[in-house]
Amino acid sequence: MEGVWGTIKSELFRGRKKVIFKDKATAIKAINSYIEFFNQERITLKMATFIS
Repeated sequence: MEGVWGTIKSELFRGRKKVIFKDKATAIKAINSYIEFFNQERITLKMATFIS
């Protein structure tokens, strides 16, 4: 589980030292949006073989 949070932190907050959300709902929305992207849209190594 720690690896998941590390990935979220490194990719969702990429390059930003301090991210402040307006409220808890905004933070949850951003994390859920990233998880949806991670699971559905990003190119994985497995998919890369079909693309190239």
